[in-house]
Amino acid sequence: MSRVRAHNIGISLDGFATGEGQSLEAPFGHAGHRLLEWFFPTATFQAATGVRERVEVDPAAEPDDVFARRSWEGIGAEIMGAGKFGPPGWQDDADWTGWWGVEPPFHTPTYVLTHQPRESIEKKGGTVFHFRDAPIEEVLAEAQEAAAGQDVRIGGGPSSLRDFLAAGLVDHLHVAVVPIILGCGVRLWEGLEALEDGYEVASTTTPSGVTHVTFDRTDAAR
Repeated sequence: MSRVRAHNIGISLDGFATGEGQSLEAPFGHAGHRLLEWFFPTATFQAATGVRERVEVDPAAEPDDVFARRSWEGIGAEIMGAGKFGPPGWQDDADWTGWWGVEPPFHTPTYVLTHQPRESIEKKGGTVFHFRDAPIEEVLAEAQEAAAGQDVRIGGGPSSLRDFLAAGLVDHLHVAVVPIILGCGVRLWEGLEALEDGYEVASTTTPSGVTHVTFDRTDAAR
């Protein structure tokens, strides 16, 4: 059975994984890009977004890239919440096809959780967006079949990831704790008291000031 993984989930010191006021102009709300600033200089980000040839990779970002590049290894399908696919109200815009342009970075079947499903969208590079209004367990089973033995990545946002964590469906979780205070937004850990009891937890702080925390589900918790 393929594993279920979540990577590169940026959270503030006060536990928020996105800000308030998400919109077309502000995909992460008032947080801006502060939760991802550690990620942008990495070779992984630049390769995934097609800018690596134009921007010199910062060698100082290598400690962060150790964690960033794991998110793309062995992934055969992706699941994301509606808020990651687009701004509030995108479901009413028939022309909206996601934030990522003609070639999204996923390159796999990608399942979008939404209460307003639509026809699948095939993009350049192998990404095919499928829109599902179904229990997360059913969507996960479909994604695992599509992954053909590879792992399934839960891409966020925080509300969707929290649902998978609460249901005990996540085998590996990587969060990047960024040294900022957001004060408000969407918390990742809401309702997940003692989540760590089912995982082996490790942490590494890099020169960027980010602390990477990994949770790997123990055999006893499976």
